[in-house]
Amino acid sequence: MPARTVIHADLDNFYASVEMLHHPKLRGHPMAVGGSVEQRHGIILARNYEARPYGIKVGQALWQARQLCSGLIIVPPDYNKYLRFSRLFRSILGNYSPQIEPFGLDEAWVDLTGCLAKHGSGANVADEIRARVKFELGITVSVGVSYNKIFAKLGSDMNKPDGTTVITEQNFRELAWPLPAADLLGVGRATQVKLRKYNIRTIGDIAQSDPNLLKRWLGKWGLFLYTYANGFDASPVAQAGEENVIKSIGNSTTCPRDLENDKDAHIVFQCLAESIAARMRELGLQAKTVQISLRTNDLYSFTRQKALVQPTHLSTELCSAAMALLRAHYRWDKPLRSIGLRGTNLEPIIAGRQPVLFALDEDIRRRRTEVLEYVIDNIRRRFGYFAITRAFMSLDPQLGKLNPKDEHIIHPIGYLRGDAS
Repeated sequence: MPARTVIHADLDNFYASVEMLHHPKLRGHPMAVGGSVEQRHGIILARNYEARPYGIKVGQALWQARQLCSGLIIVPPDYNKYLRFSRLFRSILGNYSPQIEPFGLDEAWVDLTGCLAKHGSGANVADEIRARVKFELGITVSVGVSYNKIFAKLGSDMNKPDGTTVITEQNFRELAWPLPAADLLGVGRATQVKLRKYNIRTIGDIAQSDPNLLKRWLGKWGLFLYTYANGFDASPVAQAGEENVIKSIGNSTTCPRDLENDKDAHIVFQCLAESIAARMRELGLQAKTVQISLRTNDLYSFTRQKALVQPTHLSTELCSAAMALLRAHYRWDKPLRSIGLRGTNLEPIIAGRQPVLFALDEDIRRRRTEVLEYVIDNIRRRFGYFAITRAFMSLDPQLGKLNPKDEHIIHPIGYLRGDAS
């Protein structure tokens, strides 16, 4: 069996790079892509290299970033542009192998095993991809080449921007082991804190630790990290076109103002439920479990969930379940800053389901509600989200004007990982 050749391609400062391409005057100035201050999504989603010396970091609040750099230019995100560039990027990768596994909009693994006779070595392919992305898209990409996904990902972070790094079975101890443990995929903030408690600070420290101790400290995840650090990862790169099983559909929002009572929460939960239910119907799915997440204004967070008597893709039923969870588990000791709603344990919508015995009136009501919500979907698809709204949501125009489905923030993978880069 031939040795594997896997590359990981990571578009450099993706959101910021696309914005600078469309607005050349931004080049050479510290700039960042940031969310809406008015909607309290005021965080840095991406920033260019000129902003780095000022200490501007992904995930930072806009007001903090402006304190560090008074001349920082902040532009709003344009996800339609980013999605377009993401598709073009993957189209380039598809010229080299059918095995492409996206990792967010701006990153992807490609398995070149079996394709090198046509395209040359992994390093040659990486350099060709970098040249094509720069010429065809006008932005840059950094590429890691290795014999497994974990080290390929590590390599793409090591020589930014617009660099190629090759990590082999011969040199990984020299290149990877001295790096901070946080650089290893799977070591988030919480895991990093736990590792530091045991004086494990580098990838090499993980690799040379007793795997039984890692398991005792971190559970099964400790064994995964031991495997990753020693280069034993053998996970496959997904075939292009393979779809991951959708396990849940949800939305959360930082509210325009703090929520003070059940009435406030009901309006926001209904907004979230309508977004989630519409997306479920688009995908032909329904939820068997509802989960809510709550964050107070002093940033204490927790989640609760409940199984439903019947699976649903109806916003009214999702909202009703969310409110039942809220009333059972929250006493309004403090205002809520943000809330989330998620449908989990999904299954396909079953057409022509059997009516429930002794509950025919309830079944008729559900069928009428289902028809109504499909009609609402069609109206909004043709005339916009606010062409039709529920009357009670106008009781508070500030909260009732939320549109989670269209305004859903797409975070770059770096933000979700908590990267500073």
